[in-house]
Amino acid sequence: MPSHRQNWFEGWRLFAVLALTLVGLSVWIAGMREFEVDGVRMVIRFTARTSLFFFCLAFSAGALARLWPNAWTRWQRRNRRFLGVTFAASHAIHAAAIVCFAVMSPPLFREATSAASFIFGGIGYAFIIAMSATSFDRSAAAIGARTWRILHLSGGYYLLLQFTVSFGKRIPDMPLYALFLVPLFAVFALRLIAMSSRLRPMMAAE
Repeated sequence: MPSHRQNWFEGWRLFAVLALTLVGLSVWIAGMREFEVDGVRMVIRFTARTSLFFFCLAFSAGALARLWPNAWTRWQRRNRRFLGVTFAASHAIHAAAIVCFAVMSPPLFREATSAASFIFGGIGYAFIIAMSATSFDRSAAAIGARTWRILHLSGGYYLLLQFTVSFGKRIPDMPLYALFLVPLFAVFALRLIAMSSRLRPMMAAE
């Protein structure tokens, strides 16, 4: 067996299991409220949180593997691409639920959204689509390593900021939302620490 496939729960099999689980849970959550508006809004909240979870796993993978190499962080880094695509699948379900909300209750939808949410959310989805499309070897090779890195770094940091704003703006009404900022700040800190540890030997060699 190839060394990069050390257990069953990896690669596209990992993505398939996680994506199907997300779809099943989303349908179950909506069904709890008989697929009415309340159920759809519960799916929106659920997928916002699962998207945050998988985004943090994917965007912290390289830093964690560098700072604390062990079986888990090596698995996480090997499957960074598939965790990222799972994040995209979660956010696709999130988008589908938002569309259902807009169709089912236009007045509530207008009340819950703004022009800024469409603009900045749209930019976020553009990054997600572009990053997902270049998560395959052939498409990544087609745009080149430098362009791929710029796209995924800029997209990753934009989404990090977008998550921070989206969850942070709810803190005044629901203080417990501050807990969702903890993993985001942790990922940012880990990436900065890993970057500095990578630059230190280069600076010492000059």
